[in-house]
Amino acid sequence: MENKPTVLTDKYEVGRLLGQGTFAKVYYGRSVTTNQSVAIKMIDKDKVMKVGLMDQIKREISVMRIAKHPNVVELYEVMATKTRIYFVMEYCKGGELFNKVAKGKLRDDVAWKYFHQLIDAVDFCHSRQVYHRDIKPENLLLDDNENLKVSDFGLSALADCKRQDGLLHTTCGTPAYVAPEVINRKGYDGTKADIWSCGVVLFVLLAGYLPFHDSNLMEMYRKIGKGDFKAPSWFAPEVRRLLCKMLDPNPETRITMAKIRESTWFRKGLHMKQRKMEKRVRETNSVEASAAGPSENGSENNTDQPISINAFDIIASSAGFDLTGLFGDVYDKRESRFTSQKPASVIISKLEEVAQRLKLSIRKREAGLFKLETSKEGRKGKLSMDAEIFQVTPTFHMVEVKKSNGDTLEYQKLVKEDLRPALADIVWVWQSDRDEQIMPASQQEAEQQQQQQQQEEEPL
Repeated sequence: MENKPTVLTDKYEVGRLLGQGTFAKVYYGRSVTTNQSVAIKMIDKDKVMKVGLMDQIKREISVMRIAKHPNVVELYEVMATKTRIYFVMEYCKGGELFNKVAKGKLRDDVAWKYFHQLIDAVDFCHSRQVYHRDIKPENLLLDDNENLKVSDFGLSALADCKRQDGLLHTTCGTPAYVAPEVINRKGYDGTKADIWSCGVVLFVLLAGYLPFHDSNLMEMYRKIGKGDFKAPSWFAPEVRRLLCKMLDPNPETRITMAKIRESTWFRKGLHMKQRKMEKRVRETNSVEASAAGPSENGSENNTDQPISINAFDIIASSAGFDLTGLFGDVYDKRESRFTSQKPASVIISKLEEVAQRLKLSIRKREAGLFKLETSKEGRKGKLSMDAEIFQVTPTFHMVEVKKSNGDTLEYQKLVKEDLRPALADIVWVWQSDRDEQIMPASQQEAEQQQQQQQQEEEPL
């Protein structure tokens, strides 16, 4: 590969080498305009084309654009010249998780944090039908705040990589982390293979060494095929049980992502984390309450009445003035609005009734604002929403439901399948329905054609 450019397309200054592989080198970079640190992956086009891996590069780009998650390395943009392809990505200052493990086993709480973030990221990828297939500490990076980021989707697969039997057949990955069914070359489920690799990572984090290791590769494969490993004495019983289920050589009986989240050890860490967060919230609320004090008439502030808004507020919040669609895909919609001709008291009672029926916890935060939260953990923690009631006239209200935590697709599903039908008797119209009524049919068709064209465009 020829010498690296010092400035890339007048946008990024290129600095020191961070790492390299067979076909690519990764450099530290800095945005000329914003001064933001980035990682720039430079891929040699000729080398990639000679070995027929251009489709793999395109797939990696597609995967990284689909898998947008706080614990996945973000792809900012892709550029290409006659000789190279450039990935401009999130820079992870903390380096590889491998460097931490190489110094020895991690504390249980630290290992739990990284494992929790790994499961969140991989489970999210699976929900988008993305299978990593090379999960190992070398491909897990750490950012400035010591948060885990899954990287290197070069060996990943999408759902369209499956054959007619619904399985993947490409043997790939790192031997010590690869699932037995991948080695057997009889087809495998990408989800279950990734779960096995996550189990190996968990063992390494807590033990400081590999569960399956032998100088003889065939002997190591034999151990992997039988799930033959021994947990060290300092492993807690809950961890042993979880590892035995994750490193089950039979993919049919191997634990699922949902069951991992329900496991005793996984939930034990969540309870500790939740207690810390609740303590922090209580301390913050206590300070805010002391600062606010009583109202002028000596009584506490009235939190029963919804906030009043006017026509200009309604226009500003309508979809026609929402520019977020220009910057993100349609699957990232995190809020819904509806109008109602019922009084605020009726809307509040209905929200409380629906929350009870759907097993959502509900609590009042301030004037016309309610917090709703699921009891079970989702792909990205508990799904929580803010429901805020705005008074337009004494008998006309607008209600905005906005996701505050959790997975966006899970939020959209809950709103569509549960909230909308349950609130039908108090809703005058949902904003999305009104927008569709207002939008001319020709404009809808044009937008659909434009979306289809964007999906069919090649990433390079």
